[in-house]
Amino acid sequence: MCLDITRPAVAFISACVFAMASATLAPAQQTAPPQGGVVSASLCGDAYLFALESASNIAAVSWQVDQPVSAAPDWARHLPRAWPDAERLFALDPGLVVFGAGEGGRASAMLERSGYQTFELAWVEGFDGVRANLLALGLALGRDAAAIDAVRELNDRQAELRLRSERRGVVPSVAYLSASGGSAGVGTYVDAAITAAGGRNSVAQSGVIGWGRSDPELALTLQADIILTSYFSDGFAGTLSRATRHAAYRRLLDSADRVDIASADWPCAGPRLIDAAEAIADALDEWAQRS
Repeated sequence: MCLDITRPAVAFISACVFAMASATLAPAQQTAPPQGGVVSASLCGDAYLFALESASNIAAVSWQVDQPVSAAPDWARHLPRAWPDAERLFALDPGLVVFGAGEGGRASAMLERSGYQTFELAWVEGFDGVRANLLALGLALGRDAAAIDAVRELNDRQAELRLRSERRGVVPSVAYLSASGGSAGVGTYVDAAITAAGGRNSVAQSGVIGWGRSDPELALTLQADIILTSYFSDGFAGTLSRATRHAAYRRLLDSADRVDIASADWPCAGPRLIDAAEAIADALDEWAQRS
């Protein structure tokens, strides 16, 4: 199985762990957990830690935990904050620091030279990558069994989505629009969620590969049964929120079949990507019942 992971070192570890564990999902021998609390310096790292680690072992979470894009439980919002900054991380004296993809950099190198353990998630664009990250981080945490359980649950929920798609009997077209006016084509985790839900990605069919930038011309001509939006009311406000102001996007935003997906479900391809896929499947079911 080919995994879409861009960080070579982590990709190698993740792919190997996934290959060994996913064949049977047999219980693995627990490795020794890191001594001291676990710290996440990334929003994506938060999501993976919440899926795998017990609350008592999480010493700090990312500085983004109070943002609308975070799905952190209430107890986590009272924890100390962490940034991908070596000086601040040293002050937390962590047992393990979890970085988001590409975020470790100098901070990770400085921590490791001082004897601290670090782990950097791989950037992934689908459910296979989520599984690989879960298993690799589970290994680093000494939470192998928890990671295997998380993968089992993900597999079960995807299987249920396939059954729902079969029962639905139709494949509605779906188009995604973010607050920036961007879209998601082939090879994105939004496309993976749409497909898992049983939909057909209209943006991908229009020829968009990867993450599409703001394109008013595409917005004027795009046709879909369901318009997915995200980050409009619960994202980061800023000058890049072009779709909230540009008239070309109004037709899509005013669609009766517009469905907003919680931004906290997919700030990255993480354990909650399946929640986004299930929300899309709910919208597909409702559309099919009306049609």
